[in-house]
Amino acid sequence: MKKVLLITYYWPPSGSASSHWPLAIAKHLPKFGWEPIILTIDEENFSTKDFSLLKTVPEGVEVIRSKANDPFSFYKSFIGKNKNDSLSSSEVISTENKSLRHRIAIWIRMNLFVPDARVGWYYSATKMISKYLESNKIDSVITIGPPHSTHLIGHYIYKKYKIPFYPVLIDPWVNIIYYKNFKRSKLTLWLDNYLERRVLLDSTNSIFVTKTSESDYIKKYNFLNDRTSVLSWGYNEEDFKNLKQKRKSYSVILHAGNIFDYQNPKYLWKAISAERKKGIDLRLKFIGTVSSAIKKEIEKENLTQVTEYAGFLPFKEIHEEMLNADYLLVCASEPRHVPGKLYEYLRAEKPIIAFGDNNPEVDGMIMEGNSGKLFPYNYSKKDIFSLVNRCKPDIKTSKKYSRLTITKELANLLNKLK
Repeated sequence: MKKVLLITYYWPPSGSASSHWPLAIAKHLPKFGWEPIILTIDEENFSTKDFSLLKTVPEGVEVIRSKANDPFSFYKSFIGKNKNDSLSSSEVISTENKSLRHRIAIWIRMNLFVPDARVGWYYSATKMISKYLESNKIDSVITIGPPHSTHLIGHYIYKKYKIPFYPVLIDPWVNIIYYKNFKRSKLTLWLDNYLERRVLLDSTNSIFVTKTSESDYIKKYNFLNDRTSVLSWGYNEEDFKNLKQKRKSYSVILHAGNIFDYQNPKYLWKAISAERKKGIDLRLKFIGTVSSAIKKEIEKENLTQVTEYAGFLPFKEIHEEMLNADYLLVCASEPRHVPGKLYEYLRAEKPIIAFGDNNPEVDGMIMEGNSGKLFPYNYSKKDIFSLVNRCKPDIKTSKKYSRLTITKELANLLNKLK
């Protein structure tokens, strides 16, 4: 069986949603003739841990761990947090926090860590994998980012050992949405663009999770024109087995995943408030982190008492919450962004309330299965719920996004281009 090295920063027990794609790929690859070897970090200090995910790691898969060397322990100390305090992604890049320490920390992160704050992993990972390759053979390398520092490790292996190299860009690199409200120096941008170009130029095939992102990159780098592929983020069919259904006397709008300042559907909160004044018992539930700006908007509309901030939940419980919700809320951040939870939402067969500006890909996915409605962020009409209530989700359209199908496509790509 051929061997492929999967380089991923996120791997169980990391509770980050970013761990689920490589985990599923690793599980299914042997069915298509490829044995996965995992290169990941020793311990993550950022995401909440989900130890239940360790049970889903394929039996016998080889996992190589090297030191993360991330700066977040120092960051906690710098902003006055204790070592064991939690740290959320929405908190780290919040624009609501105006403190001097926060602003200094943001500037350091945006300008001194290139391509990102996980770049310290590069040094331990390249040393570790070089030692591994002295006595072991691999046939291909797949890197998964963000963090895009991961791609630098794969690029190092390609340059030194001439092993075919496939970077998977789940999010854009240089102009990722996280940088939207922050200033980066000209030198930082030059270096980041240089690293991005160098990695993609040497890739055997560059893989994107949205068609829009693929098209955007081909426009930026014409050398990619005949060597890119699109593999969706997808969902795991087995995650929807044996889930518990609950009865309730009210309706729940669920948002699963982190939600940031720039994803604030402020007119939705107004629409919910209006529905409640009609006597309809609508309630909000958030799983994951919620930015302070969004919490303020919800409070402004007098919805705090009917809003639950559940925080982090184990993976299985999230899917149970999806099945027990009445509406599923998803907020795209930009035209290239297809939120990962959208694939699971489609499988859950519940009406989807989506927000996003100029995002035909999200719109097309939702419309195809009559699964919901996409609204622009400035949509201020009072008919959001009447429009969404007309939708009858069709599970058949979600099946093509199964990660088993996606892994087969990936294996075919590896076989074709090796």
